[in-house]
Amino acid sequence: MIVVTTVQEYENLEREGVIGFVPTMGALHSGHISLVERCRRECDTVVASIFVNPTQFNDPKDLERYPRTLEADVQMLAQAGVDVVFAPTVEQIYPEPDTRVFDFGDIERVMEGACRPGHFNGVAQVVSRLFEIVKPDKAYFGEKDYQQLAIIRLMTEQLGVGVEIVGCRIVRHTDGLALSSRNMLLNKEQRAAAPEIYKAISAAATNMKDGTVQEIEQWVQEEIDKNSLLKCEYVTVADAADLQAVRAGSVRHLFVAVRCGEIRLIDNIAI
Repeated sequence: MIVVTTVQEYENLEREGVIGFVPTMGALHSGHISLVERCRRECDTVVASIFVNPTQFNDPKDLERYPRTLEADVQMLAQAGVDVVFAPTVEQIYPEPDTRVFDFGDIERVMEGACRPGHFNGVAQVVSRLFEIVKPDKAYFGEKDYQQLAIIRLMTEQLGVGVEIVGCRIVRHTDGLALSSRNMLLNKEQRAAAPEIYKAISAAATNMKDGTVQEIEQWVQEEIDKNSLLKCEYVTVADAADLQAVRAGSVRHLFVAVRCGEIRLIDNIAI
């Protein structure tokens, strides 16, 4: 495995066949590795990036406390069969300030977009920049960040970038908690409480298929908020395709964002 830290180093590498790309912000876990493993099965060359992107954090404190474990991350990627790790500095990604403003319409104005102003613009900035550098044929993203995945697909269409976006299923701990780099920031009591999120949404998906949107949202919020360590930021049932209000014939999807102390956790499930 080769580790490069500059754009020039990456451009000097010989890359063969179908190039698969797994962009990450580090603090890797089994969910990231599942993306790498699928990429390895489907592509000739596997590239992974490690870069904590400052433009997608609307809260400076969130950026500051985001976990950084570069040495351990590189070891995990080597064991998973990655060919190239691209671990650039901010100056390599943004040699000049990125002033681009994307317009994703209504899809970015709900849920995460409403709660984190500017977040998806920052995501689009960094992913488009990484695509420009890495030049992948396929790029792999987890469905835990369901809205982000939809935004990236739309961005790829808008920019005419010839990259196939591959969504990969959520990977969970045995207790149901969706794997996330932020999980390592939870203390013992918070970690014990966090699986209540999946317990509530999976119960809703199983038992409330015939419920109205309002009934499902209210029930899930009440179930999660029963735990004093958890506080719902939003509970939303939306159309799975465009994330807008459910209409006749919609495939419904349930989305939640929950505060567990200072740590913000998101999850989703088909319903």
